[in-house]
Amino acid sequence: MQMPKGETYSKIKNLVNRHHLHTICTSGNCPNIGDCWGRGTATFMILGDICTRNCKFCGVKTGRPEPVDWNEPERVARSVKIMGLKHCVITSVDRDDIEDGGSALWAATIREVKRVNPGTTMEVLIPDFMGQKKDLYRIIEEKPEVISHNLETVERLTKIIRSRADYHRSLDVIRIISETGIVSKSGIMLGLGETGEEVIQTMDDLLAAGCRVMTIGQYLQPSLSHWPVTDYVRPEIFSEYEKIGLEKGFRFVESSPLVRSSFHAEKHVGA
Repeated sequence: MQMPKGETYSKIKNLVNRHHLHTICTSGNCPNIGDCWGRGTATFMILGDICTRNCKFCGVKTGRPEPVDWNEPERVARSVKIMGLKHCVITSVDRDDIEDGGSALWAATIREVKRVNPGTTMEVLIPDFMGQKKDLYRIIEEKPEVISHNLETVERLTKIIRSRADYHRSLDVIRIISETGIVSKSGIMLGLGETGEEVIQTMDDLLAAGCRVMTIGQYLQPSLSHWPVTDYVRPEIFSEYEKIGLEKGFRFVESSPLVRSSFHAEKHVGA
């Protein structure tokens, strides 16, 4: 793991603090923070930093979120411009406390980032919006280049470790995105107790839903109170999954222990 350091890393850290931005890089304890911030990229997290769900693998805080901040779209757009990003990634906590799941603020953020940064491409990593199609279509209508929604794990483990989530509902989200022609993307973690056969089945399920990009990384336990790591998967197994995924028909498969959803995301535009 690359340790956080360097002038670019310090610049982005100061910018995030100065503009009161939330990033999944810090809230999710991402192991790639040194690499990504050192290269001048960051994944913005909107709708606050407190999630209404309590997934057993996730390091983001859970509880009662603050009210929606409607100044957030402007702050994110301005920060993308200050950073000079050619490609940006935006994600959010789950906001099941809001009637629209936060989709209106999502749409406003995408719109504002594009208005202020017309040359910047964008990936959005979205929640499932509890399967509400009208909320999902608010995102689709803004036409980000890539829309990602993570399965996180195999079907058998979904109800155990993903709070309020449903494996097939997540596949439906991917299917709806794919049918619009926008690049669809999803990711899973290994080391949660899945079998090799289940990983292959998950690949097949994603491909059947039209998914074009898949990420596979090693689960790292955020704290002792989170789901334990059942296995540290060997790098050669990750490489084998990448090979299998590409042979099956994914346009891109990013598979290695430290891969996370937004790692090298700029490569997936136009997949």
